Amino acid sequence: MIYAYLRVSTDRQSVENQRHELLRFANDQHLLIETWVEETISSTKSLDERKLSTLLASLHPGNILIISELSRLGRSLFEIMSILHILMEREVHVLTVKERYELGNTISAKVLAFAFGLSAEIERSLISARTKEGLARRKAEGKQLGRPVGSRSRQGKLTGKEADIERLLAAKVPQAAIARLIGVHRHTIENYVRQKKKRS
Repeated sequence: MIYAYLRVSTDRQSVENQRHELLRFANDQHLLIETWVEETISSTKSLDERKLSTLLASLHPGNILIISELSRLGRSLFEIMSILHILMEREVHVLTVKERYELGNTISAKVLAFAFGLSAEIERSLISARTKEGLARRKAEGKQLGRPVGSRSRQGKLTGKEADIERLLAAKVPQAAIARLIGVHRHTIENYVRQKKKRS
C-alpha cells in the first residue's frame, strides 16, 4: 500500500503544490499512490490532534509513505526523529521528494533509524537537563516549585488522548514508541495499560 501525506499550516495555503510534487515524483518512480491523507493544521498542534497520528497507526510493514519533505512530519527535530524512528521500526518505506531521502528495510536505513533514535534520546536528555537547571535556579531564587500544597490537577497527562492510544495499541505499536508519539514518559503508558487490564 502506498500512502501520501500532505500538510499545510493555514487555510491561506494549499496542498495542491505538494500534491503536484508528489504525483510527479511517484510517476518518475513508477509508483501509484493509493491513499492520500491531507490536513490543514499547524505543526505546533500535538500529534494526537493531527490526522498523521491515525495514519501512523494504520501503516504496516512493507507500506510506502511519500512526503514532500521531513518538516511536514513535525515541528521539531525531536518529533521528526521520533516519528521516523517509529516508521523504521515498523519497516515502513519512507520517501521524501525534496530531500530525496529513501528510508526502508536496508542496512543504511537501519543505521539511520538508530541515528534517529539516538538523536531523539540526546535531545530528550538535553531537555531534561535544561529543565533541572531551570528548577534549581528557581529554587535558589527562593521561588516555590510545583503546585501549591493541597491543589490537585483535574486532568491527567493522557486526558483526551485515550482514543489515539487505543488505536496505536491495536496496531501493535510498542508502548515506548506510543509514549514518544504522545509526548509522555513510557511509564505513563505502561501504567495506563496496567490500569486498563485491571478494569477489564
